Amino acid sequence: MKEKFRDVRFRGDTQVYLANILEIINKYQKMGYRMTLRQLYYQLVAAGMVENKTKEYDKLSRNLTNARMGGYVDWQAIEDRVRIPIMHAEFENIAELVEAARASYRLPRWRDQDYYIELWTEKDAISSILKPLAMEYHIHLIVNRGYSSASAMYDASYRFRTPEAEDKHCTILYLGDFDPSGLDMDRDIKSRLYEFGVEVDYIRIGLTWEQIQEHKPPPNPAKLQDPRAGNYVAQYGESSWEVDALPPEVLHEIVDNAITERMDEDKYQAWIEKEEEDMEKFKEATRGIMDEDDDDDT
Repeated sequence: MKEKFRDVRFRGDTQVYLANILEIINKYQKMGYRMTLRQLYYQLVAAGMVENKTKEYDKLSRNLTNARMGGYVDWQAIEDRVRIPIMHAEFENIAELVEAARASYRLPRWRDQDYYIELWTEKDAISSILKPLAMEYHIHLIVNRGYSSASAMYDASYRFRTPEAEDKHCTILYLGDFDPSGLDMDRDIKSRLYEFGVEVDYIRIGLTWEQIQEHKPPPNPAKLQDPRAGNYVAQYGESSWEVDALPPEVLHEIVDNAITERMDEDKYQAWIEKEEEDMEKFKEATRGIMDEDDDDDT
């Protein structure tokens, strides 16, 4: 929702600039996406509305803050993926707790599948796009924020051991930047999991060279001070690309296709139908509790 906290007036050229911003924000809000500031910036760059320069990113940040404070832009349109408050769950009454339990009920939907899949990314900025897909398909989502830690890799190795013992195809679907360090993370993850005693099918589903050629996301200069830059520049040149520069709907499609092509939909749907049957039994078993709380409210 739009809320005004200060009087803000924009010059004519800035009003045009904000109109372009609002056009992109409204497009993605209608699709159900909340964008990060960086995702919005890359969409402006991709549309040719701004140059891919640090000063333009800073300009966007300033103007977007003023536009939100002035009541021009919906506060829910942009999200901060880092500064998220954490609190224990609380409920108004038992009925609300029962409803929360009902909404969160899931059976092991991948138990009889041939694959065990996890979705990994180095970028927290795209987690708002990935999380709904991970929730929908009931798979782990891991956000590394760069190179993964030893603790996270150790924990991951133990998640893979049971499905590996069941002869499932253990698979990591990975999304990361296309730059010297981003590509090196592919090697790092595979070698460290192997060191912990597990082998997985590691598949970089984005960002890939083919996707760069197809979607032409805005390039950035490669970090030449990166010790891995020599081999990278020799193969790809002095540009690099960030995975969050891809439009959200493109990222959604890439991930959705990668998951569903490894899933037996009939088996998966059978688990969902069983969940629905269980929920009917659950509703019947808790009807007295729900009715009792309704009486207390009257």
